[in-house]
Amino acid sequence: MDARSVAITVDAPAERVFEYLSNVENLPHWATEFARELRTRDGRYFVVNGLGEFLFVLEADEESGVIDMYAGTSEDELALFPTRVVPLPGGRSAYTFTMFRGPEMPEDLFEAQYASLLRELENVREEFAPT
Repeated sequence: MDARSVAITVDAPAERVFEYLSNVENLPHWATEFARELRTRDGRYFVVNGLGEFLFVLEADEESGVIDMYAGTSEDELALFPTRVVPLPGGRSAYTFTMFRGPEMPEDLFEAQYASLLRELENVREEFAPT
């Protein structure tokens, strides 16, 4: 199983970054390719993108900074995307995001999703850029 992790630095305190990223309603604002649309049905969230509609679950722990994201076609097939916000000196923070490629995923799709993730993490950085 292949994995890719990305870390970015953000010009904002970890508490602010965590609050923003752990709010599922903000997902379409920064994950603009993955979550072109966010829908709710029966109290559950679904993201819509070029590959279809996917159940989306977000579990966050403010104390550790961990924001685990899950997406899949059903509750039985949720893929984990572990992320974490870490405080840095000077009121800055780091945000890490890991994605995995399962054996059924074509390598070119994994690479395309990784490139998309890199673009989306720039949206996070820009959200907190000094004005």
